[in-house]
Amino acid sequence: MYLGLDLGTSSVKAMLIDGDQKVVGVGHAGLTVQRPHPGWSEQAPGDWLRATEEAVAALKASHPKELAAVKGIGLSGHMHGATLIDAKDRVLRPCILWNDTRSHAEAASLDADPRFRALTGNI
Repeated sequence: MYLGLDLGTSSVKAMLIDGDQKVVGVGHAGLTVQRPHPGWSEQAPGDWLRATEEAVAALKASHPKELAAVKGIGLSGHMHGATLIDAKDRVLRPCILWNDTRSHAEAASLDADPRFRALTGNI
């Protein structure tokens, strides 16, 4: 039995899969995106933990034996998030999500400079 955890922008999904790659059960818990200013898109990392716990708890309630038999966990998460932490691994602020556009002007300026891609390898 295997457990897959997917941290998406709108929810955390937990899935139990057997050795034959058959889906045995699914749990999920919703997430919200905060937009405190136009173009901003953020999430509190603590909400990811809460949602993961809720999604796994749903699987535990519906498939306790199967969850107890898990021998591997696969993880995936949303892309391009910036979660800032201090030297003691404490979150400093909400995560800036992939769809945040507050730095649009700066990104356009970098993209217009032909040296940017050559120096960074970034696309």
